[in-house]
Amino acid sequence: MKSELYRNWLMAQNYQGGTITAQMHRAGRVEEHYGNLDDLYKEDRLESLIATLTYTTQDRMSNRPNETKIPFNGNAYNNLASYRDAVRRYKRFLEDNEDSIDFDSVNEEIHETTFDNEPPQTIGLEKDMQAAIRHNIEQVELGLRITDGGKERSVETGFIDITAEDAEKTPVVIELKTGIAGQRAVAQILSYMGSIMDEEERDDVRGILIASDFDKKAHAAAKVIPSLTLMRYEFSFQFFAE
Repeated sequence: MKSELYRNWLMAQNYQGGTITAQMHRAGRVEEHYGNLDDLYKEDRLESLIATLTYTTQDRMSNRPNETKIPFNGNAYNNLASYRDAVRRYKRFLEDNEDSIDFDSVNEEIHETTFDNEPPQTIGLEKDMQAAIRHNIEQVELGLRITDGGKERSVETGFIDITAEDAEKTPVVIELKTGIAGQRAVAQILSYMGSIMDEEERDDVRGILIASDFDKKAHAAAKVIPSLTLMRYEFSFQFFAE
């Protein structure tokens, strides 16, 4: 686990100190019993590990015991949910920084020093974008209303930047990218939309992917998905003499 980079990322998400400590601890506990999270991410983007840590409502009703490698006392449903969410959050960190993290680096400390200042800047911009959109949601689409209580919604496939509903009460998943979005970003938002469909048992979920621009693969993928909208953002500076 890239501890310092991850801690910087959590800080950039405006998490409180206690939450950061808890997330680092839970991810560390999972890593202690299942191996390096970065290596597992390279294998299948942590999907197998997340499936292993899944404990359903049906499991709770049937009182299924904890069958994972992580020992703990107490409620299996709640404990495994916390560890699973910790892995999902770390996965989101890796996805957000995939282009700047060298997964094959054998010297993590040197690599982290090299990139120590870059990820927080990028993520900080994304958080600023998210805050601006939350305060001006109808600039994205008239009639949109935020439904996530001001926090990223946790679903089976990750964390949704903004969850809203449109004027027709249709759920809308909004995903933000500070740079150019590609096929991977399209796949990511589609997985979030699928999770909402499963959780809410409906098939009319929409998605809005916002980025500075989109590559050819993103445009091609979006053409066959009528429920997905691609939106470009722009910003400019103004200067005033005092």
